[in-house]
Amino acid sequence: MTHGSTRCIQGPVGDEGFDPENYQTPGQLLQELLEARGWTQRILAIVLKIGETGINKILAGKQPVTAELALAFGEIFEVPAERFLDLQKKYDLAQARIVARPDPDRAKRAHLFGGLPIAEMIKRGWIEADDVRDVRKVESELVRFFGAGSIDEIEILPYAAKQTNVASETTPTQMAWFYRVRQIAREMIVGRYTQAGINAAIKRLDSLLSAPEEARKVPRILAEAGIRFILCEGLPRAKIDGVCFWLNNAPVIALTLRYDRIDNFWFVLRHECEHAVREHGKALITIDIELEGARAGSGDSVREEERVANEAAASFCVPKSQLDLLIAHKAPFFSERDILAFARMLRIHPGLVAGQLQHRTGRYDRFRGHQVKIRHHVRPGSMVDGWGNVAPVD
Repeated sequence: MTHGSTRCIQGPVGDEGFDPENYQTPGQLLQELLEARGWTQRILAIVLKIGETGINKILAGKQPVTAELALAFGEIFEVPAERFLDLQKKYDLAQARIVARPDPDRAKRAHLFGGLPIAEMIKRGWIEADDVRDVRKVESELVRFFGAGSIDEIEILPYAAKQTNVASETTPTQMAWFYRVRQIAREMIVGRYTQAGINAAIKRLDSLLSAPEEARKVPRILAEAGIRFILCEGLPRAKIDGVCFWLNNAPVIALTLRYDRIDNFWFVLRHECEHAVREHGKALITIDIELEGARAGSGDSVREEERVANEAAASFCVPKSQLDLLIAHKAPFFSERDILAFARMLRIHPGLVAGQLQHRTGRYDRFRGHQVKIRHHVRPGSMVDGWGNVAPVD
């Protein structure tokens, strides 16, 4: 049947009689299908058992074609329902582009609210806001927290001009933790730092390895050596173990105590002390993450600074030559009696032996009974932020 249109549609509209580029709305397609059949809007309404007003609005582009209607049109006109929906989607998007207003701050909010654990920062008292949804207040507090002049200058934004000398792979969450540690460190007063002082401090720390309660002396020893020592609870999914960086030509050492175990505490602490001894972190600050497993070793994948710090930490916990002898004589079976006797001989806690044996043998499921908790011993006398405590920061 030929109508006054430029097209002739007979029966079903196949690929040869349909070009989606010729239609801008599903209503235009529907209008031509009606004309091809010689149908009025009333006939279509009767067939579909709906009101004529709805058909009229679809033809005028004032009412969208739903998936249900698209299926019904497909049954009647033998046109794939997807064609109506594709046209509807394109039309809706075109209409939205007309009325939408660009929001230049949307990308900033994505970086800030998507990259930072805002709710946790509020909970920890790092920023002051009643609700994470109070965008204006949160943004104002983030400007203060990061010491920026405006939102655009907050360092975690990719286009921010101000950048500290923190490793580029550091995540926004890890960066927030670092900023908090630095805020706390600026409020601390310690003795004068010297290279000889830290070497003497490490020797004093070596005498504390026999019992977990001896860890209570760590904050005072480091403070007397001019080292700011901070315990700052980590943030969710940050996987931070610790950091060593420099403030006023003196090192700051911060630990998260992510694993509350005697072996992990002494390994991470000595690891960060080695960074301080070698003045790592002056040119580039590297936040230490996941210092157990492969990253606690000395393989080719471990950066040189981390390799030497790992080796110093491992030998501090258990001298390598002594551990080599134990493994050579007892592997692959290590009895409780062997571990206890070895620890007594070295005057260290058995948990340190257990930790190094786990690393050397790859059997992290063994010897765990010796790895006692230590956080409650080291917290007294330390500058602490987290675990229900908020460090005093002006």
